[in-house]
Amino acid sequence: MTTEQTPEHAPEQTPAPSTSPSPAPSTSQDAPARPLVHLARVNKHFGSLHVLRDIDLDVAKGEVVVVIGPSGSGKSTLCRAINRLETIDDGVIELDGKPLPAEGKELARLRSDVGMVFQSFNLFAHRSILENVTLGPIKVRKVKPKEAKEQAMALLERVGVASQADKMPAQLSGGQQQRVAIARALAMRPKVILFDEPTSALDPEMVNEVLDVMVALAKEGMTMIVVTHEMGFARKAADRVVFMSDGQIVEQADPESFFTNPQSGRARDFLGKILTH
Repeated sequence: MTTEQTPEHAPEQTPAPSTSPSPAPSTSQDAPARPLVHLARVNKHFGSLHVLRDIDLDVAKGEVVVVIGPSGSGKSTLCRAINRLETIDDGVIELDGKPLPAEGKELARLRSDVGMVFQSFNLFAHRSILENVTLGPIKVRKVKPKEAKEQAMALLERVGVASQADKMPAQLSGGQQQRVAIARALAMRPKVILFDEPTSALDPEMVNEVLDVMVALAKEGMTMIVVTHEMGFARKAADRVVFMSDGQIVEQADPESFFTNPQSGRARDFLGKILTH
């Protein structure tokens, strides 16, 4: 039956050609998946101020990365550089394997795959809530208006502001406007959404209504890079916490490891100041 049952003195035989398929060659499944967002040795200056220093960062599809650090550490500049709202001096930024060009139609095309939610909402003040959400899909994605409206209403329902669809942004609270901004970003069906301090302009009672939407998105598998000072969100929703100081990524780890056992003195000092209040 098997070679183990062949007598030891039997002459060695040349094995017959195997009829079973030979092992498949190594596939991409065996190798680490290509990161959705890739930054390598990214540098940025504002005059003599070196705000991003040799930044290396990979973000996988479906990963939630929360970037924290003291004021002036380069967090927001990093976020804005990922979709070229801030130009970089040197280095590489890739989205889904494609380098982000400096300008032109190709940049606009790639940028449409990167949603952005700003600190100050940045809604179009002269357009209704519904128009704010449908404008991008119609103009950029070439979605038919009827379909764009249906999708927009579903998204506004998802973030809890469907009843406000016909109002103007100024008629909504800050928390409602920020939820509209999230719906607007989702309407473009982006590959990744960047959040730049999305709750810092909100009154305290409005913060949780926005964070709840973000936590739900994280659970649904949306790729997110979130610059925030909300440590509770980082603990609850992040797959990885990235700590920045003085334009550098000082350390990164899963939330439990970072918050219970930070490795750098700068991170320990930062956490000691913010977690004691």
